Amino acid sequence: QVQLVESGGGLVQPGGSLRLSCAVSGSNYDAVGWFRQAPGKEREGVSCIRTTDGATYYEDSVKGRFTISRDRAKNTVYLQMNTLQPEDTAVYYCAAPMDYCTPYVGLWKYYSWGQGTQVTVSS
Repeated sequence: QVQLVESGGGLVQPGGSLRLSCAVSGSNYDAVGWFRQAPGKEREGVSCIRTTDGATYYEDSVKGRFTISRDRAKNTVYLQMNTLQPEDTAVYYCAAPMDYCTPYVGLWKYYSWGQGTQVTVSS
């Protein structure tokens, strides 16, 4: 069973940056994803990273601004978020296991996730 604990959220001004961390324990997963959910909106996939080959994928609106990475020694996955905008405001969750970590965001499927961390972008 995989357990995930997110951290690093907070309040930031538009144009600012945050780095989210996801401590992952357990096994039987070959990809870790980040998704977000804003009040009144559906869950939205943000990014994922395959642990098998290190491949990374992003939802279109965050490409060029967000970077997902993994520290194997620390069993931690990071989401570096730059040039944040108010529309990035949401609770961010990391998830594993997940299926279909591929360029096709609509296929991403999550089986377990953490408690989430709030990201608020506001002036």
